[in-house]
Amino acid sequence: MIDDLAGLMYLLAHDDAAEGPWNRSRTELLVRAAALVDLALRGRLREHDGTVTVSGTEPTGDPVLDGVLRDAAGHGWKHLVRRHRRRTLAQVEDRLAAAGLLTVEAPRTPFGTRRVTVTDRAAPAALRARVSAALHGDGPVQDVPTRDAALLALAAAGGVRTVVPRRDRKTCRARIDACTGRIAPLAPGLEKAVRALPTTMIAAQGGMGGS
Repeated sequence: MIDDLAGLMYLLAHDDAAEGPWNRSRTELLVRAAALVDLALRGRLREHDGTVTVSGTEPTGDPVLDGVLRDAAGHGWKHLVRRHRRRTLAQVEDRLAAAGLLTVEAPRTPFGTRRVTVTDRAAPAALRARVSAALHGDGPVQDVPTRDAALLALAAAGGVRTVVPRRDRKTCRARIDACTGRIAPLAPGLEKAVRALPTTMIAAQGGMGGS
């Protein structure tokens, strides 16, 4: 089983009926944000005066994360969430396919999208159970594993209703907010970028932002 946050976020956002992410443009941003959180957790991305800095030069061993690292320095977090997002999503799909978790078919038309099938449906189900436990648990939020807290924060910000139903976004708002706050010690600007994802997604769907 993979453990990088970008891959896990993709599996959470996958929709069997859609043969891919439930919303591809939103998932592009979610996997980019997840990769940034992952790199911050690993100590490879940091923040100085609101600007992202890269720590270390050795590869992570993950082609998706290495791709994000290569051009991260000197930018702001919100810009990095949008930057090369389509490419990153395709790289995540390719990596999951190489791991045997997906099958990927080329688009049927020049302007179509890939058709993607999860080969083991138990994997997304197990992930959703993890995130649900973080959402509905009655223990302190600080006891929630940081990676699970980040996945919950991203799924809620991205509006992934199969993970965080609309009613839970209202009734569990304080817990979601606290889980999102777990990102702040890594980088305050990264937490703000995650909280701003709803606005970023609206702007991206309107044609704004990088590809």
